[in-house]
This record gives sequence, C-alpha cells and structure tokens, in this order.
Amino acid sequence: MPDPIAIRALEPDEVQARLKELAHVLHDCVEGGASVNFLADFTPEQAEGFWRGQMAGLSGGDRRLFVAEEAGRVVGTVILFFAQQPNQPHRGEIGKMLVLRSHRGRGLGRALLDAAEQAARDAGRTLLVLDTADGSAGDRLYRACGWTAFGTVPGYALTTDGRPEAATFFYKAIGR
Repeated sequence: MPDPIAIRALEPDEVQARLKELAHVLHDCVEGGASVNFLADFTPEQAEGFWRGQMAGLSGGDRRLFVAEEAGRVVGTVILFFAQQPNQPHRGEIGKMLVLRSHRGRGLGRALLDAAEQAARDAGRTLLVLDTADGSAGDRLYRACGWTAFGTVPGYALTTDGRPEAATFFYKAIGR
C-alpha cells in the first residue's frame, strides 16, 4: 500500500534544499511528453534552473508553490501566480501542475489544484486562469474539477518533440 500523500505549500526558503526533487518531477513530466514549456532535450540541470528562477517570485509573494509529498519526497507540484497588474487584484493563474508519471491516477492533481484554489481564495482572488495542451490529461483534469474552457488556439505551443499543438484556455470563478 502506498504511503499517504501530503499536500502543502513549500516555503521559499525550502526551495533551494528541494531543487533536485522539484527538478526530478519536472524532468519526468517532460520526458513523458507533458507540454509544459520545454522540449525533449530538456535536462535535469535545466529543470533545476527553472525552479531556481521561481525563487524570487516565491520570496516576493508573487506566487506560491504547492507540493505533493510521499514519504517526505516531492512527487507533484503546482504554482499559483498572483496577477500583479493594478486592474487585476482579483485574478491568479495556475501553472506547472505536475505529477510524477509513477504517481498519476491517485488524485494528486486534484488535491494540488484544490490547495492552490483555496490559497487563491484566502488571498482574496476570485478568478483563476490556465492553459493546457488540448486533449491532455491536464485538460481532462481541469474539466473534471469544474473549470470552464473558453477557447482553443491551434499551434499555440510545440510538443516535446517539436510539433505544433493546440492549447485550451480555462477559467474558474472561485468566489471568496
């Protein structure tokens, strides 16, 4: 029987110490074909660089990072970005919803999304947006979690092997 999964916010000062774990999750997902901004030649070192690049925003409060942990090891992530535009204090964005391939199908994506949505509510945000590869596991997850698709853009991003792929954009009104 698998260990229980804990979902929690990773504090900014913890990110440096957990870089290898965070990078492993990101690299595993890209290796599995996830369309999350990177191509197939993406390395673990580049994955660490991505997470290092998030530290300023985490420390500055512009974003929050939630992780799923099993036996103290990071097995999933999601970032909640807070819109910084003066006319959008009510809005946030979801990004880097990632779960290790070995841990999918156990409800971790839904639990991570729930945590990010609750944190957005707690921060006074009432609207969240995101985009994902059309027809992907993420697409199915967001629909199942009550998100509304509002458009699809053909050829929006490249797949990990370099082919143009459509992206579907979603929103969710989360209230307070």
